[in-house]
Amino acid sequence: MAAAPRGDATLGAQKADSERCQECHGVDGQGGSAESRFARLAGQHPEYLAKQLRDFRSGARRQDFMALMARSISDEDVADIAAYFAGLPAMRSPLGAAPQSAPVAELFERGDATRGITACASCHGPQGRGLHPADPRFPRLAGQDSRYLARQLADWRSGERRNDPSGGMNRTAVALRDDEIEALADYMASR
Repeated sequence: MAAAPRGDATLGAQKADSERCQECHGVDGQGGSAESRFARLAGQHPEYLAKQLRDFRSGARRQDFMALMARSISDEDVADIAAYFAGLPAMRSPLGAAPQSAPVAELFERGDATRGITACASCHGPQGRGLHPADPRFPRLAGQDSRYLARQLADWRSGERRNDPSGGMNRTAVALRDDEIEALADYMASR
């Protein structure tokens, strides 16, 4: 995996403002919407952020507004903006340490081989902070908004989202039930 070029976080703060990133993702990177329509970016791995912007730009990840925004910024700006958000204090969920059931913890930590569900922790780490921070395939999930995570898991399951080159997220998510998606989203958000 090729890493994104290292960016300048100070310039990234200015560019995130001028390119209007902060309107949706928040000045503090904690999301700017009560409806949780937008990802929290604070403390996310810069390589992951840069990959997602490239995927929006190329159409590998579909979302009309983000595709438009991603096409309007240069690769240098992408690196700087990614460095800015990555350098912020890590995203945090208002859920806090919510009580978790044993089945969801088991699914997160071990998966379910009989149903083809890979353990979330095998790629995203035991605490959901990303197992391989320099690998843009494995984002930090801890502290992300649970409703946003649930929507992403549902999009992976339906095939609406397909920008995992290995296809692992689609294969894993397709086996998840609605209740498991909700429970996993809450679990990951509260890590």
